[in-house]
Amino acid sequence: MINQEEEFKRTIGVFGLSANIMNVIIGAGIFALPAIVASSMGASSIIAYFFCGLLMALIMLCFAEASSKVTQTGGVYSYIETAFGPYAGFLAGVFTVGGTLLADAAVSNALVNVLGSAHPVFELAAIRILFLILVFGGLAFINVIGVKQGIGLVKINTIAKLIPLLLLVVFGWQAVSVQNLVIERFPDIQQLGKTSLVLFFAFQGCESGIVVSGEVINPKRTIPKAIFISITAIVILYMLIQTVAQGVLGNQLPQHTATPLAATADVIFGPIGFVILTTGAAISMFGFLSGDILNNPRTLYALSRDRVIPIKALAKIHSSFATPYIAIIVYALLGFLIAATGSFESLVVIASSSILIVYMGVVLAVIKLRYSQKAKADEFTIPGGLSIPILSIAIILYFLSNLTQNEIIGTVISIGVLSVIYALIYFTKLKK
Repeated sequence: MINQEEEFKRTIGVFGLSANIMNVIIGAGIFALPAIVASSMGASSIIAYFFCGLLMALIMLCFAEASSKVTQTGGVYSYIETAFGPYAGFLAGVFTVGGTLLADAAVSNALVNVLGSAHPVFELAAIRILFLILVFGGLAFINVIGVKQGIGLVKINTIAKLIPLLLLVVFGWQAVSVQNLVIERFPDIQQLGKTSLVLFFAFQGCESGIVVSGEVINPKRTIPKAIFISITAIVILYMLIQTVAQGVLGNQLPQHTATPLAATADVIFGPIGFVILTTGAAISMFGFLSGDILNNPRTLYALSRDRVIPIKALAKIHSSFATPYIAIIVYALLGFLIAATGSFESLVVIASSSILIVYMGVVLAVIKLRYSQKAKADEFTIPGGLSIPILSIAIILYFLSNLTQNEIIGTVISIGVLSVIYALIYFTKLKK
């Protein structure tokens, strides 16, 4: 089979990829998260951020090693497919794309709601649909005409969403009361674990950010470096945001469940602060969508490229723009349809647990690839032998053990349905 990777333009550097990862991870969650965490742990919330950040860093080390061994477009799908074959790759690819489509639908509707709170016209059904068409259609167009344009928009969005958060951190210290930061009681391990499970979903997204690996300059060095930069920056930023919010609002923080950061900014800057942070939340949601429509169509492309799904058109690359244009259009269309109908709500249960299974697949792929492929001099290898991959497996199993019965049942059913679909595809190929 001809390697179509050569048709892509490798134009994404360390800064672009770091911005891409940060843009996907820093979504709408951080604008509401501080109140949720504070309601559980109060001033000791900062410990949960550090704990969860450390756990995610271990898992991201596995992503860094996998990305240096498998550099073609596809991200986690490509890592798992290379290590374990097309069936495992099919499950990983569908879980990844399905989960991100559901997230896009939820975030785009949340964006409309934010705009609706500012201007009632967005509450009209026709305006809502028109707005969703413009968002998904516009982002699809930008990403079809070139990855350089797509990553350029991501850079702008990342900077735009970071500005209000950094303003809050820098100027918020003057309004912080040290008394509000005093930890009266340290959390027990069970309480820390439950809070970290909530935080875990605020740290996820790296798997989407590195799907564009086939368009990254010197991927064996650039991808691990970008992962380290982005995860470190996010952990520090999240901890600072939580500290400022807790220090300013104190015991009142859990009461602002909808807009804790906007409420914090209101105290620091006055009414204009509330407007700035609410606008920042809207920009953050739009940035999340722009990143997802840049990244995740590449997984559809990779599934088609490797003939794991029988839709050859998805593997087509535009002769002028060098982008998987049909995959981008199809992904954006699916995202719009799910967002417009609101049918994503019944499937969110599956999306929340599927990403943990994908993470487990990446860690196991690292172990398999380390012993099945000869290491090259320019590849990144996690120090400490198998200690970090094994620790990562234990962390993921711990998170999985905290899922509800409905989430576990939904995940098992979805795996069964996907297995039947894959079997039908496989036997159809054999007959041909």
